[in-house]
Amino acid sequence: MKLPNVERAVVPSRKITHYLLSTTHRDGQHKAEFFHSFGFKIENWQELASALLNHAREHEVIEIVPTPFGRNFVIEGALPAPDERAPKVRAVWFIANGQEIATLATA
Repeated sequence: MKLPNVERAVVPSRKITHYLLSTTHRDGQHKAEFFHSFGFKIENWQELASALLNHAREHEVIEIVPTPFGRNFVIEGALPAPDERAPKVRAVWFIANGQEIATLATA
């Protein structure tokens, strides 16, 4: 199964710039090191956002985790990177109760 309404999925810019590519974020700094090691840069944050959207379009949902607020959709697969490698990445997308559009939660 694909992420529901994947063509309308959203990657908030702050999720990339203040978390996944932030070397100073308490929880995100290690993720930033990982993504930086494959050539993703905060100056070109849109490149990671686009790669994560394509990741959701290309790979299947492997797990759906219900929460009190909605559902998390877990997707795993290769993520083409700027340095031409393709590390296996797990991304989690969230759809809130009563909503139809997925938002990137984490990777």
